[in-house]
Amino acid sequence: MNEPKVKRDPEGTRRRILDAATQQFSAHGLAGARVDAIAAAADTNERMLYYYFQSKEGLYVAVLEGMYVEFANHGVNEDLSGLQPADAIRALALSTWDYFRANPQWLNLINNENLHGGQYLARSAKLREASSPVISLLSAILARGTTAGEFRADVDALDFYVTLVAMGYYVVSNRFTLKAFVGRDYSEPSVIEAVSTMQVEMLLSFLRTASAAAPLHPASVGTTARRDAARMT
Repeated sequence: MNEPKVKRDPEGTRRRILDAATQQFSAHGLAGARVDAIAAAADTNERMLYYYFQSKEGLYVAVLEGMYVEFANHGVNEDLSGLQPADAIRALALSTWDYFRANPQWLNLINNENLHGGQYLARSAKLREASSPVISLLSAILARGTTAGEFRADVDALDFYVTLVAMGYYVVSNRFTLKAFVGRDYSEPSVIEAVSTMQVEMLLSFLRTASAAAPLHPASVGTTARRDAARMT
């Protein structure tokens, strides 16, 4: 009697290896992650790991690539075309920062790779392609804002995106050390809302033209007038 054939699922095996490796690298870094533990968690053997990824370092690069692509796609998948330019910037920023809070593994992996000086990411031939769609999306939003007379025309989309990402990344990545250092818990919902509101307004204030700038709060106007009067006396 013939034994039933085992159905091969190469893509499923590869996916399980990547998922298991993501857990290991996020928790232990490149040096501390164990190939045998990854293979066991993926319900496969070490031979298959080397078959698909050639080496532990090759697997690590594949994990980083996948995480960056997923992050970039998250921004692109946001439907912002129907929003006014300022609302689209706000939605993109809040969605990006929410992604960090929902994906602590991503932060751990990026922090670990920075300890390696980015040398393993530099091996990726396709990584930079991942950022192109979200930069194009942001460029389109900025262009719409410029056409509408709301945004400045001299904003570099890449620099602005890096700044947007950095604002949210810092308070999430450093939430534990910030709590110990300054005594404020930046993972508390009320603090998240207050800081996010401030950061969005900072981004929009940079983008606005002089004619489109939001009017000053009455208290601020009074303070400014008193300061100007003092200078003239």
